[in-house]
Amino acid sequence: MKAAVLTGIHRFDVTSVPTPELVHDTDIRIRIMTVGVCGSDVHYFTTGRIGSQIVEFPFTIGHETAGVVDRIGSKVTRVRPGQRIAVDPAVSCGECDQCKAGREHTCRRLLFLGCPGQIEGCLGEYLVLPEKCCFPIPDSMTFVQATLSEPLAIGVYAVERSGIRDGASVGILGAGPIGMSVFHVLRTRNPAHIIVTEKLESRLAMARALRPAWSGNPDRVDVVAEVGRIEPHMLDIVFECSGDPAASLQGVQLLKPGGTLVIVGIPEVDEIAFPIHELRRKEITILNIRRQVHCTQKALDLLASGAVAMDAMVTHSFTLDRTQDAFDLVSGYRDGVMKAMITIP
Repeated sequence: MKAAVLTGIHRFDVTSVPTPELVHDTDIRIRIMTVGVCGSDVHYFTTGRIGSQIVEFPFTIGHETAGVVDRIGSKVTRVRPGQRIAVDPAVSCGECDQCKAGREHTCRRLLFLGCPGQIEGCLGEYLVLPEKCCFPIPDSMTFVQATLSEPLAIGVYAVERSGIRDGASVGILGAGPIGMSVFHVLRTRNPAHIIVTEKLESRLAMARALRPAWSGNPDRVDVVAEVGRIEPHMLDIVFECSGDPAASLQGVQLLKPGGTLVIVGIPEVDEIAFPIHELRRKEITILNIRRQVHCTQKALDLLASGAVAMDAMVTHSFTLDRTQDAFDLVSGYRDGVMKAMITIP
């Protein structure tokens, strides 16, 4: 089969690799139709690592995907050949203490698509996964929408974990695909105000289309002062979705006493220093989000019902042969890109 393989920093080669075969009787082989370019994929493309996860080239990345069931193992009951599906890219063991506690996303033996040392990613024509990772989609749903269910599921999980209540004042720092996913989910709740910050004007414009109470570029305005005019007591919850350490620190400033900082974005640095005395005096809760758990179907249901419409987030499309162009575009934040989608015809 054909695959786009990461062969070095800033370098993809489209080449032939062995077509994966079923290994277990609960396995499914998927004919890949669409792959979304995620910010974590870009980290591997630009730096070859995320924290201790270091790429050994060559390696295939990519984890946001949807496709058609090609073959199934003898014990598969959830899907059938020819069925259209979305994918949860995390493969948990189902046996460790974390899995038994319902925390499959922190499984002791977790394997994740496109993660170094775990599973080769989905930037190829075929992929084999356990049936529990595959979710049937309705005929009315496009493969692009099904692929967007992966970042949306993270937004669903982050909002659920935040413990948001009706009438809460909320901030979103970073209006990239994850920040916008959080925004879309928040709009299905009943917050008093949603505040959005973003440094890229094209993304800020897309966020403004969802009508936040206030939005601004932190490089151009005093965000803390502006938010204080709208919410004199400051915010109940701040979702840090950019991965920028400066945004995490600003999130602490934006929170009222007893507030919650929800860290969703993935930083490129290994350590972030927080103002401990401000955290202590305000009794700030810091909540870390590790991908998602049990939220893929919830995300698909939101998309299928029309409660969330994310199609506009896909600003650019490429074929597999142009994977290099897609990653060059996204890593350089060029041409107003929000989400690039790779289609495998």
